[in-house]
Amino acid sequence: MLITKGYKYRIYPNNVQAEYINNIFGSCRFAYNHFLEIRSNEWKDHKKSVSYTDTSRMLTLLKSEQEYDWLKECDSMALQESLKDLDRAYRNFFAKRGKYPRFKSKHSHKQSYRTRNQNNCVRIEGRYILLPKIGKVKIRLSRYFEGRILNATVSISNTGKYYVSLCVEEELTPKCNAGGIVSIDMGISDFYTDSDGHRQENPKVLKKYEKKLVREQRKLSRKVKGSKNYEKQRLKVAKVHEKIYDVRTDFLHKESTILVSENQVIGIESLNVKGMIRNHHLAKSISDVSWSRFFSMLKYKSLEYGCEIVSVPAFYASSQICSCCGYKDIEVKDLSVRSWVCPVCGISHDRDVNAAVNILNKTMMLISTV
Repeated sequence: MLITKGYKYRIYPNNVQAEYINNIFGSCRFAYNHFLEIRSNEWKDHKKSVSYTDTSRMLTLLKSEQEYDWLKECDSMALQESLKDLDRAYRNFFAKRGKYPRFKSKHSHKQSYRTRNQNNCVRIEGRYILLPKIGKVKIRLSRYFEGRILNATVSISNTGKYYVSLCVEEELTPKCNAGGIVSIDMGISDFYTDSDGHRQENPKVLKKYEKKLVREQRKLSRKVKGSKNYEKQRLKVAKVHEKIYDVRTDFLHKESTILVSENQVIGIESLNVKGMIRNHHLAKSISDVSWSRFFSMLKYKSLEYGCEIVSVPAFYASSQICSCCGYKDIEVKDLSVRSWVCPVCGISHDRDVNAAVNILNKTMMLISTV
């Protein structure tokens, strides 16, 4: 079974290569903005739609003009990919999956471009990666893969670090799991509680670095925007944000890998995270735990480890139902109630463990009905 998988590595271009990469960022941004304006004006003035094929043909003609001769120095595939991105943005807008496409800013610190691997022009050679128009760039190959590179995305972080993300088509090599069956109840004080009673502590990464972040942002607010001191301080703030992101991502990867490697069946809740964030008392804490990213990691890793992820309906009252007799006590709906005694069978319940057991019971019911 062939799958596509992403591999992200840090690269270390020299000064000449870094300048060329930055020029490609600018050229792709120009192509995107230029044809966004053309497509918008064509619709406003003549009620005429402009397709990707039309913009691709216009780009070829644009390169032949002396005023835009500098576009020839850019990777041609990267320019074409930026036009595809624009067309995809329009299709998402018309399908009501996104807002109307917006112009890209050169002042944004998130810059990237994508290029295709044609005729093996993107490949790994020892400690280097070969990229079109740029040549061999030093790469930190943290993990290896066996497969065909489809495309490569070169990006720069807010802290000025360069990365390349490779989309690789490879054969799925299933890994064995320990065959367990578990369900998890997500929380804030504890990251999750499983049906076996194990609690995974919430690292609370944002809270750990919040004071430092506030201090650096306060310093940034005192700088004159556009000055050298402003840019130095902006970099310090970006490094704190990057640290928070890296620590959180590392934690999520480790926990998701442990779960899929130890279990054959994992029951989870179908949480409406966007709706829950509207609660201003819990919004920051919910954003910090990154439940959506965690569930996403579980689902794509489950393919590799051959385990099954079962989602329990969002409105299933797992915290209010007694896992022993099935009695539903609506009085324990309040989140402040951390433990309760069932008035029917008299069993004492820990709120989170009881919810995890109920999710497991519901998971087994859903599996049996399939």
